[in-house]
Amino acid sequence: MINILYLHAGSEMYGADKVLLELVSGLDKQKFHPIIILPSEGVLAVALRKRDIEVHIISYPILRRKYFNLQGILKYTSGYFKATNQIYKIVRNRKISLLHVNTVAVLEGIALKRKLKVPLIWHVHEIITTPKIIYKVTSMLLGRYADQVIAVSNAVARHLINSGSINKAKIKVIYNGVDNEVFNPDVNTDYLFDEFKVPKDSVRVGMIGRVNAWKGQMDFLKAAAPLLEKQPKLYLFLVGGVFKGEEQRMVALKQFVAGLPHHERIIISDFRNDTPNLHNFFDVFVLPSTRPDPLPTVVLEAMATGRPVVGYQHGGITEMVEKNRNGLLARPNNPNLLGNEISKLINDPDQRQIMGNNSLIRQKEYFSLFSYIKNFSNVYRINLKG
Repeated sequence: MINILYLHAGSEMYGADKVLLELVSGLDKQKFHPIIILPSEGVLAVALRKRDIEVHIISYPILRRKYFNLQGILKYTSGYFKATNQIYKIVRNRKISLLHVNTVAVLEGIALKRKLKVPLIWHVHEIITTPKIIYKVTSMLLGRYADQVIAVSNAVARHLINSGSINKAKIKVIYNGVDNEVFNPDVNTDYLFDEFKVPKDSVRVGMIGRVNAWKGQMDFLKAAAPLLEKQPKLYLFLVGGVFKGEEQRMVALKQFVAGLPHHERIIISDFRNDTPNLHNFFDVFVLPSTRPDPLPTVVLEAMATGRPVVGYQHGGITEMVEKNRNGLLARPNNPNLLGNEISKLINDPDQRQIMGNNSLIRQKEYFSLFSYIKNFSNVYRINLKG
């Protein structure tokens, strides 16, 4: 039995959380035993335990902006060494064979690699553009300490290579996958019409994502809200929670919506557990990330439910959406152009159907859960041999 230690940055249920859950759940349990360390309790910890995955909670610091000052650096350093010692005490007698760090924001893997004397696989889900010093420092750490860097998309791989700190040969691209048993076009949505008080003959355009500075919720509203005037059957949906301490972003969105004409046809909802149903409920899925998004899992989920996707033409979405085949892409950070692309699909139900069917075909071909788990299992075996 090969014990693999995993470090992750949170315990929520967004993109990186979901793909970690699917990976450790899908590994061959006769060969691999995952041990997960999380910094807090949450829905991810609950889901892992339900699947009989070993989980430990250690409150270790995650690389965030709040630490980017002298006091923050001191606090981070103190918490870093205290937490790594706590983790080491848990696993030092467990014969750990591999260390898998599931985000650039977790640096504790560096100290644990030294303590455990095992290969470090660093799974990169981020494209860090600002601040540049963090991009440079994290790239340097990846290049120096990771035995294998797994990028979730070619866009991420290029960004890492461009840092000049990481040997290209060390980087491998493995696309995330989604479970077609969970995300598929055959999911009940009847209750959502009742819950949201939306007529069955409406056209529903939705976005799912945690509210932050760059996910694009405001661009979504600026692009789609003007369409409500000419489309009386159109309803817009924003679904997603917000980081603790950044609740003002959600307040600002709600205030903006309250001042819009036809705001009664814009529905804002917090994080939900029924995303497969929501994706099926939407006629069009939109994700206008204002910075390059590495490989947004929520787009894969929309594709798996047979939905056309609209977004900005940068980052990993350009590898997921084949323009004019399973979705439409607009020039980045231009809500007017984004609105034009959304409008095309609102006005053409036949094209929505064709593109949605193509989305499902493309997802199954390139982003299946089977290939995702198989590729990672191969990476583990190769690094064990090394």
